Amino acid sequence: MSPVFPTVREVLDLVPVRNGAPRLVAGTAGLDRSVRWVHIAEVPDIATLLGGGELVLTTGIGLPGDDAGLREFIGALADVGVSGLVVELGRRYVSGVPRVMAAAAERRGLPLIELRRGTPFVRITEAVHALIVDAQLTELRATEEIHQRFTELSVEGAEPAEVLRQAAELAGCPMVLENLSRQVLAYDPAGENAELLLDGWERHSRQIRPPGRTAYDPDSGWLVTTVGARGQDWGRLLLRWPATESTPPTRLTILIERAASTLALGRLIRRDAEGLERQIHRTLLTALIDHTRPVDEVALRAKALGVVLDRRHLVGVVVRHRADEPVGDAGTPDDEPAPARRGGRRDTDAEGPEAGPARLRDLAEAVSQAVRDAKLTALTSPLDDQAVGALLALPDPAAEEKALSAFAAALRRVRLDAAPAAPAAPAARPARPLDAPDRPAGRTVASASARPVDAPPRAAIVVAAGSGVGSLREARRSLIEARQVAEAARRDPRDLPCYRLPHVGLAGLLHLLRDEPRLQTFVERELGPLLAYDAQHPREQLLGTLRAYLEQGRNKSAGAAAAHLSRPAFYERLARIGRILDADLDSVDRCLSLHVALLALDAVRTP
Repeated sequence: MSPVFPTVREVLDLVPVRNGAPRLVAGTAGLDRSVRWVHIAEVPDIATLLGGGELVLTTGIGLPGDDAGLREFIGALADVGVSGLVVELGRRYVSGVPRVMAAAAERRGLPLIELRRGTPFVRITEAVHALIVDAQLTELRATEEIHQRFTELSVEGAEPAEVLRQAAELAGCPMVLENLSRQVLAYDPAGENAELLLDGWERHSRQIRPPGRTAYDPDSGWLVTTVGARGQDWGRLLLRWPATESTPPTRLTILIERAASTLALGRLIRRDAEGLERQIHRTLLTALIDHTRPVDEVALRAKALGVVLDRRHLVGVVVRHRADEPVGDAGTPDDEPAPARRGGRRDTDAEGPEAGPARLRDLAEAVSQAVRDAKLTALTSPLDDQAVGALLALPDPAAEEKALSAFAAALRRVRLDAAPAAPAAPAARPARPLDAPDRPAGRTVASASARPVDAPPRAAIVVAAGSGVGSLREARRSLIEARQVAEAARRDPRDLPCYRLPHVGLAGLLHLLRDEPRLQTFVERELGPLLAYDAQHPREQLLGTLRAYLEQGRNKSAGAAAAHLSRPAFYERLARIGRILDADLDSVDRCLSLHVALLALDAVRTP
């Protein structure tokens, strides 16, 4: 692409100029200067009327007669930035321009041309101005094409690679899109060697620092503009314009800025569209669970999203973290692993009011990605502050197990188990009296929840599925069952790819019965005094001590380790719990009843 304005070299090739037998006397280095206008002058102080970029034509009749005056005249023209000086011989100078004038022009790099044959200046000005107007018209047409092309790309929501391909085609120059860390997101070499273009890109890119949002860096030869919208910049778009040539023409600046706007708009559209789609997913899942919309309407709206629910085998799936987000020291859930509550780190580095929503959002994105990776069709959305739900639509019941396995495997690949799992509990050991060494004894329900020391750590998330159903009207039952199974499976010592109702046993049954008043009465009868004590002494939280004791199979040493207490302190707390509850904690039956009450309490507390 040539610049809008012709250069001095191009002007010398015009027919009216060639008719004047031009000869370059000085200033060869300035032949590539742009000529934005032609000005005829016969007075020595013409420089005060010029703005730069003019090609000055003169016969020399008004120029100074002394050497100092000529040097001053050339210096003034050079200072104002004229493109060149053309002197017609015959009126003032016959055989050639004065040597002092040529020497001064050569020192300043100002092209000085003699016309050795007379030619009307008007023909030169007409030819040059016609060239400028034609170039400007070409530039205008190119700019119109740029706007039209990128408007179409914006409407079509073109991908970044397509935007760069068409931008490079229009520019005829290589283009690179990078993020703020100087990593290449997309590129088009415009026919050049891509490996050479991207070799050592990050190091090279960090040396390109033009001023402003859009600017040209002549040292590196790259025209650069910032990419972003709504005050949030996320990358740079670069166009290579050889530094050996003149400054990039205006239309290239327009092109790169329109390309950057198209990229930014496309990113916003994709993000907003994805956000709107997720909102609709959540609306539809909520409508199924809460019966807020007719089933036929849910099916119709889901179909419009590309999720066909009619005549499909539907399976509710719920994914959640094993540990809830903390709500502060005083409100820390009892089911939180002790290291996470007292000096340990959670499965997220973010703390504060935004930690919970951010963690849930990340989990929802992982679930959506896993559905896509497993090539499944589903509605996916957060169900509450802790869980993400998915309603899988399968072609037939025979595909259920295979689909659930594929989804669970894809989810683990997406998350890469980045969140650290809860620490492994010590090996289960038989219970013993307070004053006796360890020896075999009866087992309680809690002993089943212990895990060997050398067992691999559990995944930080739980995947649970409800029973498959054959119609959308039954989908609510599958989703609710999946949520209950996920809640019940949080403390399961196993690391199953996908939990189903048979896997959770008693805990699952209690979750199904959590709204039963008789179950709630049982919890209050068994644990009410201890809950009241903890409410009055929030720093002690004896319920957690009881939980650690029962979950470790009534093994006091293991319970003390799990509670991060010394054995004497742990024993003293157990004794106090026994007095508060009027219970013999060495009794298998009594501990069994207390453990069931704890599981029931968890089920009742689950929203």
